[in-house]
Amino acid sequence: MKQIPIETASLVAISVISFAAAFTSSAVNLAIPAIGAEFGASTLLLSWVVSGYVLASAATLMSFGRLADIAGRKKVYLAGVFAFTITSFMCAMSWSISTLLASRVLQGTSAAMIFSTQMAILSSVHPPESRGRAIGLAVASTYVGLSAGPAVGGLLCDLLGWRSLFFTNAATGIMVFLFSIRYLKGEWKGSEGERFDFVGSILYAVGLTAVLFSLSTLGTYGSARYLLAGGLAILVLFVRHELGHRYPLIRLHLFTRNMALALSCLAAMIDYAATAAMGFIMSLHLQVVLGYRPQTAGLIMLAQPIVMAIFSPLAGALSDRIKPYIVASWGMALSCTGLLVFALTLHIAPVWLIMPTLACIGLGFAMFSSPNSNAIMGIVEPRFYGIASSSIATMRVIGQALSMATVTLLMSLFVGNVELRFADPASLVMSSRTAFAVFTVLCAFGTLASFARGRVKSDTSQFSR
Repeated sequence: MKQIPIETASLVAISVISFAAAFTSSAVNLAIPAIGAEFGASTLLLSWVVSGYVLASAATLMSFGRLADIAGRKKVYLAGVFAFTITSFMCAMSWSISTLLASRVLQGTSAAMIFSTQMAILSSVHPPESRGRAIGLAVASTYVGLSAGPAVGGLLCDLLGWRSLFFTNAATGIMVFLFSIRYLKGEWKGSEGERFDFVGSILYAVGLTAVLFSLSTLGTYGSARYLLAGGLAILVLFVRHELGHRYPLIRLHLFTRNMALALSCLAAMIDYAATAAMGFIMSLHLQVVLGYRPQTAGLIMLAQPIVMAIFSPLAGALSDRIKPYIVASWGMALSCTGLLVFALTLHIAPVWLIMPTLACIGLGFAMFSSPNSNAIMGIVEPRFYGIASSSIATMRVIGQALSMATVTLLMSLFVGNVELRFADPASLVMSSRTAFAVFTVLCAFGTLASFARGRVKSDTSQFSR
């Protein structure tokens, strides 16, 4: 059988598994009411079906990115695809809300192995002049998955039940794993021979988990503030440990000495923090408040990811020609506009206003995501691609975790810990509007941080790639 060029093989493998992960992510949002009905779970517990996955990814991404630089990016990627397949099957076979939550945490950990290596592999095999296009296509596959999730996922959920979503994911994972073994030839390392920082890895995972978990439960448990203080103290210890370690988990000097990289990562985290919980919010709003069936709600929500899928490759290719931070910054400003519309009008917004507003946010996100990733990968040396790739993914999942933590906290304050079928629609709307108001302010701050990159002297040559 003819060998596929490594550039094509890497793009196909990474794009398909990115599609599968995104498909499940968006489809699970639509399946939340069905999962709640089967297990009799409360609204707060159901939010952890999403948050548990994101939190596990956030806690382990940097560790897997560093391990990939030392042991090999393909090894970690393949291990992630295999584990993601197994845990998808575990989710599908869950017999209680507790087993589903545990399986989702394991699935999030395995997803971190994929997310921390995909941009590093693409950047390792694609030259700078075509890197933005490759990243744009890979990101577009994520948005195609997000597009298919509401429509196809809603249909599957209606016809075959929510478990079919995870069975579909497992089948896709098997195909990607076999394809990658056959065609993804070669190995890429950036720090071969260096030692892995186990202590730093543990401090980082424990500290970050404590902080993000406590933020989500501040409105439910008064003791969460002590957990928050403990998590922050552990992260301070982590920073001190890293500064004195010969082979640190995170090379902090990459961020302290390169403000362009620091601002790019900050902008990424803020953008995801402002938009990641939208699928969860709109799924509840369309189904619980407005009374639409999952399939119909999915078709309405399709307006956002389909625009993202169409324009992401174009934005990535555009960032190969002009400074990526300019495209990314205007994209974030566009998303901010859409979030403001929801904050002001969600309680009275008809479907004809909801869909174009979702499309506006989707266009802004497409303009931001792949150009921003291209900017980050163009700032660092090739030997740090693993760190840069895991930094992109870490900012994404920390942003997602903060986004869901915000929504979970607001739901606990406005709705309370009740079963979803007993939730007051007016309280749900109030919590959603408040969340969108918070996200608008965050996105406005992120837009300023993104534009500020243009004033940093160190990024003049890097951003012109």
